[in-house]
Amino acid sequence: MVDKFKTEDRIMVFGTFDIVHKGHRHFFQQARALAGKSTPYLIVSLARHKNVQRIKGRTPQASEAKRLAAIKALPEVDKALLGAIGDHMPHIIKQKPDIIALGYDQSAYVRGLRSALRAAGLKTKIIRLKPHKPHIYKTAIIKARYK
Repeated sequence: MVDKFKTEDRIMVFGTFDIVHKGHRHFFQQARALAGKSTPYLIVSLARHKNVQRIKGRTPQASEAKRLAAIKALPEVDKALLGAIGDHMPHIIKQKPDIIALGYDQSAYVRGLRSALRAAGLKTKIIRLKPHKPHIYKTAIIKARYK
């Protein structure tokens, strides 16, 4: 049943966000736009160093604390928190997102996500967002320019 009195859509995104750039800002804006007529409430789950190492084979340059502070300072972000280490589902379930917005290149934790959300009693929509000039605004490309 849809709550006709609902005024807010909780949108959750995930990422490393080692260097916050225009691609990330566009990603957050796209995610917020998913709220439609409701007020968007954007929750950013910041990848833990340990998970980044496991998934990407390297750790971020900036510490978790610095990355979290940078994300919290953005006007598009309503809540920023460190992600889970290990099982990511309790972390997601606790936030109760209406929508999970995935980046165009995100593949970690995606397999089985929809069924895990349903099993937890959540009716969360999963939406894949479009890239914003990925040939320019990709962290690996930006880092390579400054080496």
